[in-house]
Amino acid sequence: MNLSHPFHRRTRLRVPLGIAGIVLVAACASTPPPTAKLQAAREAIAAAEQAQAGQYAPSELSEARMKIASANSAVQDQNMISAARLADESSTEANLATARTMDVKAQAVNAQMQQSNATLINEMQRSGGATP
Repeated sequence: MNLSHPFHRRTRLRVPLGIAGIVLVAACASTPPPTAKLQAAREAIAAAEQAQAGQYAPSELSEARMKIASANSAVQDQNMISAARLADESSTEANLATARTMDVKAQAVNAQMQQSNATLINEMQRSGGATP
């Protein structure tokens, strides 16, 4: 039997490639939906909405919503790897929206406290002439 014949060489190459292809298809087909990641993204969006991110960080919240919608579409298309990535990105955007909202609120409280302090200092100076 002549194993150097082109037919035998192609056959020897096709078998490992065929097996690798079957394994790859089976691995992709058996990837479960990223349920936990999708739920985490939904919860992060809900937390951002509760923190009023729609008012203080609307672009980040909108991006989070778009990414979770894309993740859900990827699940419907059986593209679980993309779905997991998009769910993670949605969570990140929602968390960023929450953080930006909290930052804006903290800055507003800080500005209000500084104004109150300035008012108190002015009142103290007028009534007693003392400086802090």
